[in-house]
Amino acid sequence: MPELSGLPGPVLILGGTAEARALAAALVDAGVHVVSSLAGRVRGPALPVGEVRIGGFGGVEGLAAWLREHGVAAVVDATHPFASTMTAHAVSASATAGVPLVVLRRPGWPPEPGWVWAESTAAAATLLPSWGKRVFLTTGRTSLAAFVDLDLEFLVRCVDPPTGPMPRRVHVLLSRGPFTVDGERSLMREHGVDVLVTKDSGGPLTSAKLAAAREEGVTVLVVRRPPLPAGVEAVDTVEAAVARLRAG
Repeated sequence: MPELSGLPGPVLILGGTAEARALAAALVDAGVHVVSSLAGRVRGPALPVGEVRIGGFGGVEGLAAWLREHGVAAVVDATHPFASTMTAHAVSASATAGVPLVVLRRPGWPPEPGWVWAESTAAAATLLPSWGKRVFLTTGRTSLAAFVDLDLEFLVRCVDPPTGPMPRRVHVLLSRGPFTVDGERSLMREHGVDVLVTKDSGGPLTSAKLAAAREEGVTVLVVRRPPLPAGVEAVDTVEAAVARLRAG
């Protein structure tokens, strides 16, 4: 089995997820030159160890050119499970440049009885009025436009202030996880929440809201993950990603 330190060039890690940071740390410890690329949409992001670049590549052609120019040995797409455009670009650019690609995705949350599922954020907005009037919306600041025409009470939690269209009746809470079950229960009670809207992001960082909703009898409306590009299979742990890189 080849040593990771013997890779012929850097490993490019796409994404600012917790998994991306953990993978960067593991690879740097193994003597690998790592470049982590962050989109730059979140102010004050948690930075991984190793080299970091912030900003886009200019689409598929720009990313493919960057991979060639920097002699990249492998790409790991460890972006958010809902960053489908970036994943599609990574698949196409890696194939164009002839660079191996590993897709790292944390598992989704184990489904619970009573959850209501939507195929997209727009579909969730269509379903929402049937399930509640006071909404805890945790789908991210870029998704608010989908709910703009709904005459409901919204509690919106996000890391950075939203800038686009928003629902008419909205209270914005700026906060970054991890959160606690007790804290989430108190928040839901304070705002009289009767429905929680979330994406199936997975992971422990924001999962406390699901337990709190169950304990408070709050309906949970979950947006399904977008599918991976055809023919792409993801690994779901940092260890599995490292094993893929070792195997070449």
